[in-house]
Amino acid sequence: MRPTPLFSAFIYILLGVLFTYFAIENVKQEGWGFFSWLLVILATFDLGAGIRIIMLYYKIKRAQTDKKK
Repeated sequence: MRPTPLFSAFIYILLGVLFTYFAIENVKQEGWGFFSWLLVILATFDLGAGIRIIMLYYKIKRAQTDKKK
C-alpha cells in the first residue's frame, strides 16, 4: 500500500522538528559546529518538503473537485 501525501508530509515535518530540536541541543552544548549546521540544513529541507507536499496535496484535491463540477 502506498502512503498518502499527507502522511508523507507529516513524516517530513516531524523529522524537521526533530532535527531542529537536536540542532538546538547541540548548539547549547557545543556551539555552532559542523554538525549543528548539518542538522539545521536537514531540518530546513524536511520542513520545506513537508510544506510543499501539503500545498501540492490541496492543489491536486482542489483541481479534482473543480474538474467534477
